[in-house]
Formats: sequence, structure tokens, C-alpha cells
Amino acid sequence: MEREEALKLVKEQLTEHRYQHTLGVTETAITLARQYGADEQKAELAAIFHDYAKFRSKDEMREIIIVQGFPQDLLEFNAELWHAPVGAYLVEKEAGITDQEVLDAIRYHTSGRIGMTLLEKIIYLADYIEPGRHFPGVVEVREMAKENMDKALIKAVQNTILFLLKKNQTVYPDTFYTYNDLINKLEA
Repeated sequence: MEREEALKLVKEQLTEHRYQHTLGVTETAITLARQYGADEQKAELAAIFHDYAKFRSKDEMREIIIVQGFPQDLLEFNAELWHAPVGAYLVEKEAGITDQEVLDAIRYHTSGRIGMTLLEKIIYLADYIEPGRHFPGVVEVREMAKENMDKALIKAVQNTILFLLKKNQTVYPDTFYTYNDLINKLEA
């Protein structure tokens, strides 16, 4: 799918603010893909569609999670997590994207997972550090991403976990597993 067609489809699903975020994630993902040797076209496509389901109703997302047999424990955690796996499903169904690498990068951009691929890491990190993001710790992670993607990703996941803990919110287990997996691989 060509960039302009993909952006047109996505723009119909998002607020203007979220669309601008998507453009930032897309450019960041392309830069990271170029820097770390990933497929730039796949990075661009996954970044464009990463928030495709962000503004779907909770009822619609809950129904898709149940009917499609997604991990049911998702429903016990913050609904902010839902748009990633639901988005991957809807991108395949509605936009006709069938590349599993692209779909997995969309699917895991909020929670991460054990054994993340290079493309999955790029989309997770690009979503976290895109230029429109302004929150404590993001500048440090941006700088780290210029030198070492895995260290930047560890810091991003760590910051996310700490943020949730400080707000007394639950942390999805896959996020802890992602952090542990990245730390173990860094130490190996």
C-alpha cells in the first residue's frame, strides 16, 4: 500500500492531534529503520497504522477481543492497551494489510513482548520518542535511541512501568516480561 493511501485511511480514523502524532511516529520509525537496518517500508506502514483503532469504542474493541480469541486477560487491564491488538486485526480486515511483521509491530506497540523483532522495537520506540511527545524522561530516551536501540527501549519500558506504578495503575504482564527479556539479553 502506498504512503498517501495509507495516510488517507488512517486520517479518517483519528483526531487531528493523533494524526499529527502518527506523522511524527512515521518519520521517527523511518529514521530508526534506516539507522538500525530494518525494512523502511515496513516501518513506515506499521507506524502509519499503529493507532488505527485508537478511537474505536471500548464496546467494539471488547467484542473483537472476545470474538477473535485474543488473550482474555487484556480485558482486566487498562483499555489503552486494547487498540494495539484490535488495531492489528482491523488493519488486516479493513485495510487489507497481510504482512505479519507489520501486523505484529502494530499488535505489540503498547505492551511489547518477549523476543521482540527489530521492527516491533522500532514501532514501540518511535511511538514513545516521536518529536511531539513531551513528558519526563522522553528526551533521555531520544538521545539513547541514537546510540543503542535496546538500551533506549529498556529505558522506555522502565519509564512506562514506573509511570503506571506511580499512578497506582495495573501493569500488563507482557510489559514486565518485555522488560525482563530485554534486560536478560543485554546482560548476556
